[in-house]
Amino acid sequence: MPWFQTLASVIFVSLLSLLAIIVLWLKPKTLKKVLQPLISLAVGGLLGDAFLHLIPESFEKSKNTTSVSLLVLAGLFLFLILEKSMHYYHHHEHASEEVHPYGYLSLIASGLHNFIDGLLIGASYLAGSSIGLATTLAVVLHEIPHELGDFSVLVNSGFKPIKALLYNFLSALLAIAGAVFALAVSSNPQMVTQIVLPITAGGFIYIAGSDLIPELHKELKRSAILIQLFAMALGVGLMFLVKFLE
Repeated sequence: MPWFQTLASVIFVSLLSLLAIIVLWLKPKTLKKVLQPLISLAVGGLLGDAFLHLIPESFEKSKNTTSVSLLVLAGLFLFLILEKSMHYYHHHEHASEEVHPYGYLSLIASGLHNFIDGLLIGASYLAGSSIGLATTLAVVLHEIPHELGDFSVLVNSGFKPIKALLYNFLSALLAIAGAVFALAVSSNPQMVTQIVLPITAGGFIYIAGSDLIPELHKELKRSAILIQLFAMALGVGLMFLVKFLE
């Protein structure tokens, strides 16, 4: 059962990359307005999944609450190190060449991100269908603005739109590889979930707090702020609804 649910989820998540085609018809100003509510929704979904599902489930499965807390912190630092590494190599590549290399670097970073998403979804389904569904929803909410952003970066770096769409989709398919890997090494699902779930929570908290929330501060209009807060509450509400249905 976890195999079917996991593969269905990661295939659906991978197909979201094709939504980036709407960028072809949107003006930059319009795209910016659409991305703000989507980013807010992603923030609520990621934080809701971390605090309502992943962390409580981690505490439930482990008798050592201190180790769970340390693993959540480890997830925060792991994602910080990954992002710092990407920025470091991006800076040096960008300094030695002109523009195009950062497009390829974006593909590598995106591929890694998608592989990790698949790994997290697979590991979460090992903990139970509701946990897997909640994590999938959080990833979906995060992936929509993420994929649109990735596509825009590729086009801006010199890729033709159709080629950028294809490469972005191929990168998204690495989520399937991550999910298969998670399920293939599931000889001890309890140990996998005890380690991966809190690290996932830390990663989600980092992404929401470090990468997404700062984007929301770029829009200071009162109406936009209200929309952001509503979208964030909606994201948390979706996570709570899944929790309520457990």
